[in-house]
Amino acid sequence: MSSSQAAHSLAFRVMRLCRPSIHVETPLKFDPCDLLFGEDIFDHPPAADHLPRLLSEYSPDSSSLSSDLTYRSRFLLSHPSDSLGLPALLVLPQSFGAIYLGETFCSYVSINNSSNFEARDVIIKAEIQTERQRILLLDTSKSPVESIRAGGRYDFIVEHDVKELGAHTLVCTALYNDGDGERKYLPQFFKFMVSNPLSVRTKVRVVKDATFLEACIENHTKTNLYMDQVEFEPAQHWSATLLQADDNCSEADPLARELFKMPTLVRSGGGIHNYLYQLKSSIQGQPQMKVEGSNVLGKFQITWRTNLGEPGRLQTQQILGTPVARKDIELQAVVVPSLVIFEKPFVLRLNLTNQTDRILGPFQVWLSQSDSFDEKAVMVNGLQMMTLAEVEASSSSEFQLNLIATKHGIQKITGITVFDTREKKTYESLLEVEIFVDSE
Repeated sequence: MSSSQAAHSLAFRVMRLCRPSIHVETPLKFDPCDLLFGEDIFDHPPAADHLPRLLSEYSPDSSSLSSDLTYRSRFLLSHPSDSLGLPALLVLPQSFGAIYLGETFCSYVSINNSSNFEARDVIIKAEIQTERQRILLLDTSKSPVESIRAGGRYDFIVEHDVKELGAHTLVCTALYNDGDGERKYLPQFFKFMVSNPLSVRTKVRVVKDATFLEACIENHTKTNLYMDQVEFEPAQHWSATLLQADDNCSEADPLARELFKMPTLVRSGGGIHNYLYQLKSSIQGQPQMKVEGSNVLGKFQITWRTNLGEPGRLQTQQILGTPVARKDIELQAVVVPSLVIFEKPFVLRLNLTNQTDRILGPFQVWLSQSDSFDEKAVMVNGLQMMTLAEVEASSSSEFQLNLIATKHGIQKITGITVFDTREKKTYESLLEVEIFVDSE
């Protein structure tokens, strides 16, 4: 699709350079023996004895087929591989075809002189124009083409890594002197669309202290994609492990397995493949590094090839997990008795951590009385409120609560409340601890 506003001696012609496709013949070939002999010929021994002679009479000869100018034997099988319908022919692309994000767009551009005069001092430019930017691919301003003779041409190849979706335009321009010495400007535009070859859908699940990332890759192209690499690059302070089913392969030479591993096939027209990663944070136990909103987990690097080895590469956006809410303090159980005796005092040792960059406290700690006396399973034994000293920034302080259990079985210790007397701020529901209460 080109356009020009005036008659020009020169004209651009563009052909996309890509791998050819395999030509498949649609007619099915057959063996004439299948028409002459039934499957039950081996059930009759006398007929089976004459089978080799009959096959030699009716089997086509490759030499005779090649010299047959009537092509009456064109549907006969001369070799078992003929049943595949692959005549060893490759088909060059007849148009721009489908162009996908992550591929390398490569074009063979020819500027032809169709006039009877020579074109001189030809300055050629080739650019890719998208909705966001304009990228220069070729510019001969500093060394113009001296001349293009009548009926001649000047050829060149341009390449561009496709990184944007949507409409693209290959803009080819030429500034030249025609046969009359007039300086002319020729612009031509070649438009094409860039589609998404695949989609990556992710799910993030948090199970206790473990974070799992599930990625589903779906193929939107009309050809199979062979995934050379699907690698998750974790963000800072995260590590990722790919979880795979045990394939019962020997681990004697893991390096060889890594070098010669087979690519993962994702079939055309909506084929999918799932990946599961376990993510671990390296900042656990370091409260000073927990930053509010630091929920970036990482991104995927994906490389693939098509049926004939055409490469492609994509990088996803940053994948976000559950936002990390900033807490001023954190309460953890340090020592929990494995067995608590009914109506006998026990000690619960706790650790209060200051996760800010300033001094907090003094604190008051008590067990809330939201439940009625009859429903209360664990109560404080002794003073109902205790006082803690100030806690320095990014530091912690240990203390213990004297408690008593009033119900049997598995019980939860809830309602531990911390009150900052300086900032007049109350922290509730910081911790839940399960204990087992049994008779003496």
